[in-house]
Amino acid sequence: MKIVCWNCNGGLRRKLEALDRLHGDVYVIQECEDPSRSTPDYLKWAENYLWVGTSKNKGIGVFPKNGNRVKQLTWSGSFNLTGINPAHSSATWKTEDLQLFLPFSLNDELTLLGIWTKGSRDEAFRYIGQLWKYIQIHQKDISAEKTILLGDLNSNAQWDKQDRWWSHSGVVKELEHLGLVSLYHSQTGEKQGQETNPTFYLHRKTNRPYHIDYAFMSNDLINSWKLSLGDTNDWISFSDHVPLLISSD
Repeated sequence: MKIVCWNCNGGLRRKLEALDRLHGDVYVIQECEDPSRSTPDYLKWAENYLWVGTSKNKGIGVFPKNGNRVKQLTWSGSFNLTGINPAHSSATWKTEDLQLFLPFSLNDELTLLGIWTKGSRDEAFRYIGQLWKYIQIHQKDISAEKTILLGDLNSNAQWDKQDRWWSHSGVVKELEHLGLVSLYHSQTGEKQGQETNPTFYLHRKTNRPYHIDYAFMSNDLINSWKLSLGDTNDWISFSDHVPLLISSD
């Protein structure tokens, strides 16, 4: 089984040939357009796809291949911070308020959560804060066995702020408490914030590299899956991100 996770930087309909060369069994793609409102060729390629987004051009798509099956999961709930005036609007949030998350099952065997953290510029809980909020609602859902969280978190430990409990490092520790470990860091032994292999190049400039895309695996899966990254030279013309290639034994 090979899962390909990639922020395509828009216009996926023009990048399908390059993507097919990866021979994925399922593709989890951030920043792609809705196939139902795009070209006929893209819609045909998408097959039995899943998609959620904030506009017709900006969403997460899941595209199964080679006879694999995906089914969207209906995760929904709310969370209330205790110790804060419950009348304050920021003390309570719902799943539907958060961007962008797509939970799904693969072949009725694995549970996956596709992630592309967003949030508006006027929100304190942008990017990794969106994931922190999502975790508070769905701890039970994501702590089950055979679970994978993967995607573009737009986050790295080097950007931690001391007075934010929803920092990158805090989220990583919370996921570890729930039984989910970063596959890249487990393989390489590198510490969060000290990654030697970038997944993102700001403005596609190779002199501005960052590691902001991740795959977290439940403990029962961590030793039977491997992660590799697409070659920068192969992908920089298509996107500011390289693909994550996640394969099982």
